[in-house]
Amino acid sequence: MTSIHYWIWLSNKEGLGPARIKPMIDYFGTPGNIYNAGYNDLRDIKGLSSTIVKQLMDKDLSYAESAVRNCQKLGYTILTLDDDEYPNRLRNIYDPPLVLYIRGKLPCIDEMPVVGIVGTRRCTPYGEKNAVAAGKKLSEHGFVVVTGLARGIDTAATIGALKGNTPTVGVIGSGPDIIFPPQNKLLFEDVEASGAVISEYSPGTPAVPGHFPSRNRIISGLSNGVLVIEAPVKSGALITAERAMEQGRDVFVLPGNVDATTCVGSNKLLRVGAIPFLSADDIIDEYIDSYKDIKKPFDNTPSVEYIDLDKQMNKFDENSKKIYSTIKYKPANIDEIILNTGLGAQGVSASLTLLELDGYIKRDIIGKWEIKN
Repeated sequence: MTSIHYWIWLSNKEGLGPARIKPMIDYFGTPGNIYNAGYNDLRDIKGLSSTIVKQLMDKDLSYAESAVRNCQKLGYTILTLDDDEYPNRLRNIYDPPLVLYIRGKLPCIDEMPVVGIVGTRRCTPYGEKNAVAAGKKLSEHGFVVVTGLARGIDTAATIGALKGNTPTVGVIGSGPDIIFPPQNKLLFEDVEASGAVISEYSPGTPAVPGHFPSRNRIISGLSNGVLVIEAPVKSGALITAERAMEQGRDVFVLPGNVDATTCVGSNKLLRVGAIPFLSADDIIDEYIDSYKDIKKPFDNTPSVEYIDLDKQMNKFDENSKKIYSTIKYKPANIDEIILNTGLGAQGVSASLTLLELDGYIKRDIIGKWEIKN
């Protein structure tokens, strides 16, 4: 057996989270030594209940063997807390994941500025637009954007980040081969091609509610700071912000409408010292002196009197092509675009935002979308 098998064996013991396992590794030296420890050796450790000792006496490695085989078959990488490639920023949190399963190629997290972007799944057009814009500009300026690849703000921020030139990372609450939500399949594949989809759960592990709060500590643990865009009073985004504060990370918050339930939690963060976020420049300015590769902010909005979109269609994704065909000759509102393209509301909204940011389309006087001439 390799050391990886022992790491996986230990990480899957119920009732033993990373925070309790880490002191055990410090005591025994390696997971292999814990595996080989006898009953009396384990019983002498302060704080270990008889139930946990009994679990540790179960030496079955079949689960670990299966996980390793599956990762080899799927082409996934396994990193343990002991590997040099494991991000130090994440390793140094209170409860780092013992094992990371990686789909794609993890960027050099410790050498790059990293920002997690989180928010509600039920976001408003205001939140979605700002998430796309933030993800796009941060990626264009050299930031790794980390999201949870969930619906809403996560999806919008990821779509924006993929338009930049910097690798993007998704942290999920299931095995790396489980697409959740299912409609984000193409987004998962794009993130894998750009950077990496990572999880502390082995292939085949389903997405269950209890996994997502644990996932949030990884998002903040990888990041220099976390940007919260629209978070109600009870939300995973607030959990991520709380973990970020515990880990000594910066927390940025997009101010929201005081009457919007989606912004109650995030607005409260501003009252306890979070940094107001008015544009991506606020985050760029915060870290530009610490990372030499960050590009200085500048207005890169295209200043073009006429754009021949017919000649540029090859660079658009399929959603944008369908939207272009719909409004090419006649302006349309978002409901008409959804009806005529057959696309989902979120996909249409995100594509419209990107086309607007790039200077290709605009709203007319009554709010319908039209080609920008």
